[in-house]
Amino acid sequence: MANAQETTRQDTVHVDKDEVVHSPRKATLYSAVLPGLGQVYNKKYWKLPLIYGGFAGFAYAINWNNDKYVLYRQAYYDITDTDPKTNSFLDIKEVMYYNMNNASDVREFGDKLKQAKDGARRYRDMNIIFTAAFYALNIIDASVDAHFFNFDISDDLTMVWVPETMYCLDQKIVGVNCRITF
Repeated sequence: MANAQETTRQDTVHVDKDEVVHSPRKATLYSAVLPGLGQVYNKKYWKLPLIYGGFAGFAYAINWNNDKYVLYRQAYYDITDTDPKTNSFLDIKEVMYYNMNNASDVREFGDKLKQAKDGARRYRDMNIIFTAAFYALNIIDASVDAHFFNFDISDDLTMVWVPETMYCLDQKIVGVNCRITF
């Protein structure tokens, strides 16, 4: 034993870590918490202005239609009540086309105000639904993008269109042949 060499071994083996897995779940969660954050996680920065531009456009449309709804609703309530002091309907520019001393014109203008009020509410509500759909689309986009994050399209993927002649029952037929190589 005097001549034997003593060797020591490591008790752990060092393994190189493979590349970090890109998580679709994380991208989906990020995009659900803050719209656009999933796209940032996926490194699709060019989508951020589209997302925030879409949300800004929907917010503007919701606000504008809500303002019109409030204006027309108050004007409709004022024209249909019996209190002569309430006259916010005079702020509506279309009032100049009606004679407010004529009962049938007042009734007709009231009907128009009701239609305008209902239309503004309908457009406001539709924009709220479209905003929710846009939010869901943002989340779906982040998830799908994360699933395809490591998808590699090689350079040897080609599609060639070649004119071709074929013979069928002693007739010559001209056509197009599509050849896909990958």
